[in-house]
Amino acid sequence: MKLYEMTLELLDECGKCRPRHTRMREEEREPDFFGEVKPYADRVHQLISEWKRLSSDWVRKERPKHVREPQIENAADMMTQFVVQSFYPKTGKKRFYDSVQSAEYLLKTMLAAMEEDADGAE
Repeated sequence: MKLYEMTLELLDECGKCRPRHTRMREEEREPDFFGEVKPYADRVHQLISEWKRLSSDWVRKERPKHVREPQIENAADMMTQFVVQSFYPKTGKKRFYDSVQSAEYLLKTMLAAMEEDADGAE
């Protein structure tokens, strides 16, 4: 899977975390860690890990104007955390939402930079 598609998939994943967190808060139930959380998180964490590696390579090679390696590392760390946190109703809402919003911003910035590079290459 290419970096662009992975970035889109992670952006979609960020969009799924908010409603999941809201639903879990409304239901006020603890999820089954090994049945629900772990299988889901393992799949997403693998995607995040691969995305982080490819993104870092892309930043070093393409040197986009508004994306730096520390931002990628921070976003990857935040996504790794909030994907799991989205299953738990006791997760603080403000910090959780701020983390999701921050990751979404970086992902959208990266997509725009990749689209700009593609347009310039034609």
